[in-house]
Amino acid sequence: MAIYHLHVKVIGRKSGSSAVASAAYRSGSRLRDKRLDRSHDFSAKRGVVHSEVMLPDNAPEAWSDRERLWNDVEAFEIRKDAQLAREVEFAIPREMTQVQGIELARDFAQSEFVDRGMIADLNVHWDIGEDGMPKPHAHVMLTMRQININGDDNGFGPKVRDWNRTQMVERWRERWAELANERLAELDIDARIDHRSFEAQGIGLEPQSQIGASAQRIEREGGEAADRAEMHREIARGNGERIIADPSIALDAITHQQSTFTLRDMAKFAHRHSDGVDQFNAVMGAMRGAPDLVELGQDGRGEDRFTTRDMIESEQRLHHAAELMAERERHAVEDADRQAALARAEARGLVLSGEQADALAHVTDGRDLGIMVGHAGTGKSAMLGVAREAWEAAGYEVRGVALSGIAAENLESGSGIASRTIASMEHGWGQGRDLLSARDVLVIDEAGMVGTRQLERVLSHAADAGAKVVLVGDPQQLQAIEAGAAFRSIHERHGGVEIGEVRRQREDWQRDATRDLATGKTGAAIHAYARGGMVHAAASREQARSELIDRWDRDRQTSPDRSRIILTHTNDEVRELNAGARERMRAAGDLGGDVRVTVERGARSFASGDRVMFLQNERGLGVKNGTLGAIEHVSQKSMSVRTDDGRNVSFDLKDYNRIDHGYAATIHKAQGMTVDRTHVLATPGMDAHGSYVALSRHRDGTDLHYGHDDFTSQERLTRTLSRDRAKDMASDYDRADPIQGYAERRGITFRERVAEIVQRLVPEKLRGMFEGLRFPGDVPGTDGERRPEREAPERESAAAAVRRTTDTPERTVAADTDVALRQAPTKALIRHARAVNAIFEMQQQGGKASSEQVKELQEARKEFEAVRPYGSHDAEAAYKTNPELAELAASGNPARAICALQLETELRTDPARRADRFVERWQKLDQTSQHQYQAGDMSGYKSTRAAMGNMAKNLERDPQLESILAGRKQQLGIAFETGRRLGQELAFTHGIDLGRGRGIGI
Repeated sequence: MAIYHLHVKVIGRKSGSSAVASAAYRSGSRLRDKRLDRSHDFSAKRGVVHSEVMLPDNAPEAWSDRERLWNDVEAFEIRKDAQLAREVEFAIPREMTQVQGIELARDFAQSEFVDRGMIADLNVHWDIGEDGMPKPHAHVMLTMRQININGDDNGFGPKVRDWNRTQMVERWRERWAELANERLAELDIDARIDHRSFEAQGIGLEPQSQIGASAQRIEREGGEAADRAEMHREIARGNGERIIADPSIALDAITHQQSTFTLRDMAKFAHRHSDGVDQFNAVMGAMRGAPDLVELGQDGRGEDRFTTRDMIESEQRLHHAAELMAERERHAVEDADRQAALARAEARGLVLSGEQADALAHVTDGRDLGIMVGHAGTGKSAMLGVAREAWEAAGYEVRGVALSGIAAENLESGSGIASRTIASMEHGWGQGRDLLSARDVLVIDEAGMVGTRQLERVLSHAADAGAKVVLVGDPQQLQAIEAGAAFRSIHERHGGVEIGEVRRQREDWQRDATRDLATGKTGAAIHAYARGGMVHAAASREQARSELIDRWDRDRQTSPDRSRIILTHTNDEVRELNAGARERMRAAGDLGGDVRVTVERGARSFASGDRVMFLQNERGLGVKNGTLGAIEHVSQKSMSVRTDDGRNVSFDLKDYNRIDHGYAATIHKAQGMTVDRTHVLATPGMDAHGSYVALSRHRDGTDLHYGHDDFTSQERLTRTLSRDRAKDMASDYDRADPIQGYAERRGITFRERVAEIVQRLVPEKLRGMFEGLRFPGDVPGTDGERRPEREAPERESAAAAVRRTTDTPERTVAADTDVALRQAPTKALIRHARAVNAIFEMQQQGGKASSEQVKELQEARKEFEAVRPYGSHDAEAAYKTNPELAELAASGNPARAICALQLETELRTDPARRADRFVERWQKLDQTSQHQYQAGDMSGYKSTRAAMGNMAKNLERDPQLESILAGRKQQLGIAFETGRRLGQELAFTHGIDLGRGRGIGI
C-alpha cells in the first residue's frame, strides 16, 4: 500500500554536517571535499537507481558536476554554523515501477524547486527492506541562495528567505500528494497517498515505523539503530504537537478506515502519535475536546462510540443523492428490448433462473437507482450481460466500474460491460473527461467494498448528471477498505432485488454451504465441509502448510487441466506457500531453467511453466492487479506470459516488474474469482467475511487446512472464522431514544440533526446575511423567515390533498419535489445562487449589499418563484445553514444545493418533520443553557434562553405545529398542564420571558 512521507531538514555545519559528504552519501559516489581536504567514498552503497543535478536556466553548466557544486557552496559559506543546503526527502509509491518513480520524482523536483530558481541534486533510492518489499524514496538537496546573474566569483547571491517559509513547506507537502495521486490515477494504479494536512496550515502527520519493546536495546547499541529510534520519537513528538494544535487531523486519520470509533481507538492512535505520558494526555484531551467530535452513544458491547461531523455530512450527502435517484424514473427499457435480450441469451445457451429474471426486471425498470444483492456464485455477471444488451437496445451507454482492477476485469469478462476502476473514472472526471450524462447507465460491481466517501462522490455526480446507477454486491463479503458500509446502508433504506440461488458449486450440499456462509452461518458451512472430508487439522501451521502443498500437488497431477488456487490471509503466508508449490513443480520436472531477476518485491527465480500473478494495472499490456497466467518464456530482460483468459502478454522487465509467483494469493485478491478447486490455509486473522470469500470460489471442492498451534480444536477454528467484522455507519447508532434511532436509520430525522450540527458551525454573522433584504409581497413565515405571500399553484395544492390521505407523506413530498425540480430550469437556481453568493462575499468582507445586488436578488427570487413556488425561500434557508452550497451552485455545480433545497422543502411541507426539528433544537438549547449556567457563562446563557423564547413565541403563529407538539410535551420538558397555549407552557416551565407581562423572567 502506498504511504505518504515528506520530510524537510537543513544540512548545516552546526550539526557537524558537510554538504559534500551529504551529497556523496545520497548519490552513492566518491567526492573530494576541498575544505576538509578529504574524500568521502560511498560508491559501495547499493540502491541508488537515479542521480542527477538539475539546474535552473540561469545556472552555470559547471554546476552539473556534483563535486564542483557542493564545494562551491562550502567555499561561499564562511560561518562556522552556516546552513549549507536544504534537503527534501519523500517516499515514492511502491506500486510504481522504477522508471515511473524516477519520472515522478523528476517532475516534482522540476516544478517545485528548479523552476523556482533552486539547484536540485536529485537521488532516487530503491532499497529493498527486510520483508522483501521495496522502499523507494528520493533525496533532493537544494541550494539556499539565489544564483547571481551578475557573474560574481562563484555565482551565488543572497539567501532567499521565502524558500524557508513554513508556507512553502506546506505547499510542497500538499503538491507532492496531488502530483503522486494524479500520476497513480493516470497509470490506473489502485493506490493513493494522503498528506493529512492541517485544515488551515497544510501540515500533516509523518508516518512512523513501529519500534516496539526492543527500543531501549536499540538505543544502547548506538549507531544507526539509535538514530532510527530517536527519529521515531522526534516524529512522534512532532505529530503530537500537530494534533494538539489541531485535533481534527487525528479524527480525520482515524475515520479514514472506520466511520465510528471508541475511546480505545483514540487512545491507540494517541499512543502512537505522541512521546511520553504528558504529551499522550494532552493529545487525548485535544481529541476529546475537538469541536468536530460527535458522540453517538453506546454500541452492542456497551462502549461509547464517536464519529466526526465530516463523516456525518458525507453519509448525509450519500443518502441525499441515493434518495433523489431512487425517486426518479428516467431510464425505462421497453419490454420488447428485454425480451429480445433474453432470446439472444437463450440462443447462446444462457437461460436465466427465476431470481435472475426478477433481477433483470428490477435493474431495467427505469428507476435511476438499482440495487442488487447477490450471494457468491449466483450468476450476477451473466444476468448483467443480458441487462447490458437491453440497455444498449434502448439507446443507453453502459459503463462498469469496480474498486479493484481485477474486479473490473471480471465484470467485463462476465457481462461484456466495458469496465475500469473507480479511481480511474474519478480521475477522468477531474480532467473533464468521461463525465456521466442522462444517457449513461453505470454499473458498480463489488459495491460492498467501496467506502462511504468514494461512493458518495460517485452517486452525487451521477445524480447531478441524471445518470442511472446500478449497485451490485454482497454486504457479507469482504468489507470496504475505507470507512463505512455505504452499500449495506443504501440497501437497507431503499431495498432492491436479491439473488440467492447459488450456481457456482456443482454439488447441492456445497451450494447450501455457500448460502450458509452468505447468511452468517459459518459454523454450519465448516461442519458440512468437515463431513465431506475437506477440513484437515495438523499439529502445527507449518505441518498444515506442508499437507496443503501435498494435497495441492496431488490434485494438480491428477487433474492437470483443471484450475486451482491456494488462498490464505497474509502476504507472508502467500510467499511461503508459493515457495512450497514451486518446489513441487521443480521436483516434478515441470519447470524450465531458473532465471534470477529482481522484480518489485525483490529477487525471484522464474522459469517457463511458472504460475505468475500481475500486481499492477497496466492498460498497455491489458493486465490488472490480480491477473493470473503461466510463463512461456523468461530471460534477464523480458518475460512472456499466457494469461488464464488465453492472451499472450510480453514485456520488458525494466518497464514492468510488478509480478510475482501466482500459485497462492491472499483472500482479498480472490474476490470475484472462480476456479475448479481451492486450497485454503486458515490463520487467526481471518473472519466471517474472509471465510465466505475463501470457501466459495470453487466449483468442485475446497480443502481447508489449519494447525493446532493456531486453533486448538475445530470448535475454536469455527469461532474465529465466524467473527463478524462488518463495518458500520454513523447513522447506525441511536442518537436519542430507540424510536428516534430507528427513524434515523431510515432517513426520517437524521437529516435534520445533521442540519443542526452544520448550523452550529456557521459563524453568527453568516446566519443573518438575508436580514433587511425582504421585498414587497413577503410576509413572515412561522419560523420568522421570509415566505411569499401568494399561494402555491394548483399542482401543489393537489399534492397537499394527496399528502393528507397517505400514510407516507415524506415519499409524496419527495416525488412532488422531484417533479418541480425537473420542471424548474437550472438557470433560475444558478442565477439566484449567484445573487446570494455575491451578497455573502460582500458581507464577509465587512461591507453591505449594494442596491444593485439587492435588486438582482429580488429579481432572481421572482424568477425562481415563477418556476418553483417557495424555491428561493427554501434555497435561502439551505444557504444560511451552509453558505458553501451557494458558492457551489453559483459556479455551475448545483447538485448539492438541489439536495439541500429538497430537504428544506420537506421540512416546510411536512409538519411532522418540523416537529422533529423543533424538539431536537429545543432539547439542545436547553442542555446548552444548563451547561452555560453551570460554567458561569451568563452572557451565553441569556443568549441561548432568548433563542428558546423566540422558538416558543413563534409557535403562536403555527397552530398546526403547535397541535402536533401537544403530544410531545414530555420531550419538551413540560411535566404538568397549565391550561396555557403550548408556547406559554414552554416559557412557564422553563422560566423564559416571552415579553412584557408574560413568564417568570430571568
